[in-house]
Amino acid sequence: MRPVRPWFVPFVPPAPSALLASSLPLAIVGIMCLVGLTGVVRAATPAPVAAQTTIEALAKASAAVVGVRVSVDESARSSETLGQRRTGSGVVIGADGLVLTIGYLMLEAEKIEIITQDNKAVPARAVAYDLATGFGLVRPLLPLPPGSAVTPVKLGNSKDLQAGEPLMAVTGPQADDDGDVSMTRLISRRAFSGSWEYHIDTALFTSPPVAASGGNHSGAPLFNQKGELVGIGSLLVADATGGNRRLPGNMFVPVDLLSPILAELQKTGSSVKSHRPWLGLTSSEQNGRVQIVRVSKGSPAETAGLQTGDVVLAVDDAKVTSLETFYKKLWDRSAPDAEIRLTVLQGADIKTMVIRAQDRMLTLKQPSRI
Repeated sequence: MRPVRPWFVPFVPPAPSALLASSLPLAIVGIMCLVGLTGVVRAATPAPVAAQTTIEALAKASAAVVGVRVSVDESARSSETLGQRRTGSGVVIGADGLVLTIGYLMLEAEKIEIITQDNKAVPARAVAYDLATGFGLVRPLLPLPPGSAVTPVKLGNSKDLQAGEPLMAVTGPQADDDGDVSMTRLISRRAFSGSWEYHIDTALFTSPPVAASGGNHSGAPLFNQKGELVGIGSLLVADATGGNRRLPGNMFVPVDLLSPILAELQKTGSSVKSHRPWLGLTSSEQNGRVQIVRVSKGSPAETAGLQTGDVVLAVDDAKVTSLETFYKKLWDRSAPDAEIRLTVLQGADIKTMVIRAQDRMLTLKQPSRI
């Protein structure tokens, strides 16, 4: 049975009703009571009937969550920053067992395993890694063990979510962890720029953060009250509001970004937008300045002479004041290997450097099955 992490109030069992008669996991019942959903639905329909429907939907969604375990060769570029052993979560979205997760988990993977809820490890292969959205797809190489059959979850629409709406996040099992069910709420919906040359125009931010150990929040699915998938967990964040106050939470990649490219990902292993200029920089943004905090070994940036501490002032003479403007100007060209002119502040000197970018998808160690 998956444990529940209380948030609003301690769990108090509801009065005898169809809820208690249910054979569904008590974890799901506990979540419903924690958010007071039975009170929410009472105005529209008889509480036991509506609440029971919601509980069944959430239980069905929870049953589709799996663990993901990955091993990466030490020679892979990503092993230095992401490690050689990675664990996280995923969710079954296809009748053939296709699992959606966060892409960095299975980046350059040599070995992938799906962990079912009865703690069986099933070998899997990489199907796609999408740099533009951050999604990853894996498929089991063998049928899931008897008793592990799940119904693929339905893809929802995150645009329908309202601030403050209660949501359910679920982490998948691992060898020493049965996974977890966490109650959370939508705090904000806004653009997100990652330090690793990543940007999406809309991301979902929730709080409190998913209760998980060992990084299992990575790839954790986020469900609405209908049991529909609305997001995939990417990061822990210090402030889910995007303001100046500290409110720990999570950033989820909205599933809305998947539907338009799902067929393309399964056919080619990535989307067209993933093939774009890459410099090999980790950068931070503060007070209208973009500063380089890390230069990847063997990257175009290192070859050009960029250094930790440099401040990016302009791309092709266009002023840069944020990660978003930096990335969008960088990607605003047709060829991934285009020449890019950067103006940077290096120490006390302003320098202009011409850099030949690379298609990052071509620099990664590719498993033979992608």
